[in-house]
Amino acid sequence: MISTSGLSIQFGGRKLFEDVNVKFLPGNCYGLIGANGAGKSTFLKILSGDVEPTAGMVHREPGSTLSFLRQDHFAFDEIPVLQVVLMGHERLYAVTKEKDALYAKPDFSEADGVRASELETRFAELNGWEAESDAALMLAGLGIGTGYHEKLMKELTGGEKVKVLLAQALFGQPDVLLLDEPTNHLDIFAIRWLEDFLQNYERTVIVVSHDRHFMNKVCSHIADVDFGKITTYTGNYEFWKRSSELAQRLRSDENKRNAEKAEELKAFIARFSANASKSRQATSRAKQLEKLDLSELPVSSRRQPFVGFEPKREAGKDVLVVDGLTKRIDGELLLKDIRFTVKKGDKIALVGKSDLARTTLFKILNGEMAADAGTFAIGGTITPGYFPVDNSSYFDNSDANLVDWLRQYSPDPDESFLRGFLGRMLFSRDEVFKKTKVLSGGERVRCMLSKLMLAQPNLLFLDEPTSHLDLEAVNALNDGLQRYKGTIIFTSHDHELVQTVADRIIDIDVTLKADKYITYDDYIEEQRAALS
Repeated sequence: MISTSGLSIQFGGRKLFEDVNVKFLPGNCYGLIGANGAGKSTFLKILSGDVEPTAGMVHREPGSTLSFLRQDHFAFDEIPVLQVVLMGHERLYAVTKEKDALYAKPDFSEADGVRASELETRFAELNGWEAESDAALMLAGLGIGTGYHEKLMKELTGGEKVKVLLAQALFGQPDVLLLDEPTNHLDIFAIRWLEDFLQNYERTVIVVSHDRHFMNKVCSHIADVDFGKITTYTGNYEFWKRSSELAQRLRSDENKRNAEKAEELKAFIARFSANASKSRQATSRAKQLEKLDLSELPVSSRRQPFVGFEPKREAGKDVLVVDGLTKRIDGELLLKDIRFTVKKGDKIALVGKSDLARTTLFKILNGEMAADAGTFAIGGTITPGYFPVDNSSYFDNSDANLVDWLRQYSPDPDESFLRGFLGRMLFSRDEVFKKTKVLSGGERVRCMLSKLMLAQPNLLFLDEPTSHLDLEAVNALNDGLQRYKGTIIFTSHDHELVQTVADRIIDIDVTLKADKYITYDDYIEEQRAALS
């Protein structure tokens, strides 16, 4: 168990939390949710001891263990993969290091022998003899085979490092497990393995994730960071979302009814307070008015943008033909003889093991990179719109504010139009005059979505459009893509987005592995059945 009492944290003049009293119990998995900037990652760092609160305390049971998945890709660069995982069981690793150091001493003494005997006993109690095989099984479940075990971490890709760091966090069965975006860079089979692991985990888990499907699968409770507080609820993310929307609607309706009643009472009092025969009734109405609860709804930090794509013109029959595209980068073959034809109205999800391969295909189709071989043809009636996974080139060299930045992509240069458009994407008042070079990752994504909506494309190329978005923005994007009448080719690690938007799956693993009109869930089940 881990809990807080009177916890507050403040950066400069801004309060993230104030007087937070919350308890996380064993056997439960808590999904920590909140708007970007609400303090989710900061709260995990406070629980782990990495950040000191301004006030209050964190309480853990004496002798309990805690593990925290940190996204530090360079902390273990000179250490072999298997050793990095074993380091996750801190007690066992400390015993192992001390034991090995004793046996390596050239002047091994009788006292050393006594200590070594104690360490061997402790080593056995901690299941040290099975540790390497247990770590290997965990790595295998995440898609890291034995061929990687002796490699140094610096030899791995970013995605492979994430899997090793995740295995490290899970290894040793910590009493409290803190996970900050654990599904980042994981393929669907690794995510499934992690879901199964957490569903059977009997200790305390607190997880931050923007993957709604993952949260629904693993979370038994939701911890909501809002109003400067943290409130826990029973149920997964979808249950919390529907319940909170209903509660907010009921509170709003109640306030509306109270406001209407108040106006009636005020009108009666104003009309009859000077009338002697009606004065008692007016006094009674005044007392009723005092009792009415006219408190406004709390201002939530959670806001949902509007995302909607409207094609400027109808697409013709010919949309896109890809014929034999092949590409190597730095000697690595990423794409080989890729062929497919896109039909009008297709909603295609590109899936596969390599994010780089899919991004490379998007770059080729949008003229940012040349193929080594093969061709592609986009129909004459097609107006494509492209959302790249890396949008830095659109912002890093710009000193413009948001209004001026968006104006260069807008058919209407009027400032009121642009400010209204930015307002729908949650840039309000003076925020529209922020310099684009200081925007956060999520703000940049919202700008890119604004640019894309203004272009009114009838073919969307979307490479990881949910990156850096909070759950409210992800939901808005999901809704917008479901409403969209054009053609979509996209890639995403958000399971829910792929399942609810795509009607066709194209699996690329260097070559085109599969191309089917099928839902994502059905395709995954087919793949699992083929492997079993």
